[in-house]
Amino acid sequence: MACSATITSRLPRTRFAGHSHGLLGHDHKPPLDILAEARHQLARYPTIRLVNARADSLSGAIDDFSVLTGDGGSLAARRLILSYGVVDQMPDVPGFAESWGTSIVPCPYCDGFEVAGQHWGLVWSGPQSMNQVRLFHDWTDRLTVFADGHDIPPNIRAALARRNIPVVDGRISEIAHHGGHNATVKFDTGPKVAVDILFAHPRNKPSASLHESLGLATVDTPLGVILKVDERRETSMPGIYAAGDLANPLTPPSVTLAISHGAMAGIFAQQSMLV
Repeated sequence: MACSATITSRLPRTRFAGHSHGLLGHDHKPPLDILAEARHQLARYPTIRLVNARADSLSGAIDDFSVLTGDGGSLAARRLILSYGVVDQMPDVPGFAESWGTSIVPCPYCDGFEVAGQHWGLVWSGPQSMNQVRLFHDWTDRLTVFADGHDIPPNIRAALARRNIPVVDGRISEIAHHGGHNATVKFDTGPKVAVDILFAHPRNKPSASLHESLGLATVDTPLGVILKVDERRETSMPGIYAAGDLANPLTPPSVTLAISHGAMAGIFAQQSMLV
């Protein structure tokens, strides 16, 4: 029976959120509690080894990979699954980072139900933001768009006006968190605006650079770079697979999708070693 090792530094992307939604069987649980429960359940399997360390480098080729960890350890593997996720790059706006995961969130599937029908705000990030506007309409008809310095074309402004969605121009200068999801958005000029929740989609990047030394192919998306994978979740290098936000071209991010991608990667990696 094959053995596997899971290397983790315990810094999940969801650690800023108070609760997780949309994950069947774990609805409204704190993300770190879900992670702790998963680690506890894995501990009963003698074929799984949990390594609490940071992976510093990868080398080798299919059937003969080597992983060096930050504590000086070394692990050998026939297959690798990369699932170190992405890190959100917070803009240099006072209060933004402090409000991330509470007043400021990226995903209506995660938090939309709890604030349905309330006043939502959307920080415009580019043409793709219009897709968010259409999506949000399923939860609320009270939405304000914050241009934040973006030049929103006249045709899109007209489309927003037809939906009775106001656009507030000007750069965001500060965001004040008031408990729960409530926030006040302040600008370099003009009056501040209070919202019941604020949606934003800052750019992100892989939370580690292990793939760079191996030259793995990547894909540019509107929000950042992800790893390119095929239908089996295999990267451009045979024997290396990727799962979760690190290789998910879809937005918004989803724990459920990350889990399914991890299951697929594990299944195909295991099947590729059958004799």
